[in-house]
Amino acid sequence: MFKMNKIEVYTGSITRLIFNFLPGLVMSVVTLLVGLWLIKKFVKFLHGRFRRNEVDISLSEFLLSIVNVSLYVLLIICCASMIGIQTTSFVAVLGAAGLAVGLALQGSLSNFAGGVLILLFKPFKVGHNITSSNNVSGTVLKIDILYTTLKAGNGTTIYAPNGPLANAVINNVSDNEIRQAEYKISLSYDTNIDTARKTILAVLENDALVLKEPKPVVLVGSLTDSAIVLLVRAWSTNTTFWTAYHANYEKIIETLTANDIKLPDTKQEINIVNNPLKLG
Repeated sequence: MFKMNKIEVYTGSITRLIFNFLPGLVMSVVTLLVGLWLIKKFVKFLHGRFRRNEVDISLSEFLLSIVNVSLYVLLIICCASMIGIQTTSFVAVLGAAGLAVGLALQGSLSNFAGGVLILLFKPFKVGHNITSSNNVSGTVLKIDILYTTLKAGNGTTIYAPNGPLANAVINNVSDNEIRQAEYKISLSYDTNIDTARKTILAVLENDALVLKEPKPVVLVGSLTDSAIVLLVRAWSTNTTFWTAYHANYEKIIETLTANDIKLPDTKQEINIVNNPLKLG
């Protein structure tokens, strides 16, 4: 009789445990299956968005792997909590570990975040010529997760951290198809401005590398103590900009000189005052 009562007690305890545990287990299994399906669909959606937006392949694969792992970890923690497993300590350990890693790799994480922003929003691309407000200047050779590699005008290679570069003001001279050249031409005060303007415009209009639209313009930029400074603006394509710039600068000076339009003479006056010392 005593054994039968003991068996009944054990059976009742097991039954209650099963009935208490079973709903959570069923919900956990359902959540796991639905979660796996949703994660698969979400990762596939992100992959399609990255491909349509032409996100760099290395960046997209890296981001997708991070999202995939993060979602799986969250799903496992959620399912474990449904069946009664205490996950508070596990989450706290993960948070502390993440904080420690973040503090140790603060500079690298800043560069990584900068690289992600550059590759996503593309303020510049490989082959673009840029100048940043933190004195980085050159042609972009490669954009990595942590560093951007550029070739400077003097032929040296620059490795710029992506963190400061992403937070700087970027002057991208290659982003548009055309570019404006600006010249400052100083002339003497006895020069006829209208004649000088027509002479300069003739040079620019006869150059095939200078665009007809927008039209070149010649304006009075400033008046100094010794010269009239003309401001000359002309447009050309990005690919021919420097060729047109240097060739026309030289041609303008030669044509002005050939037409007896004087450039200002640089004069220095030294006044010697004869004031002998009086002795005694």
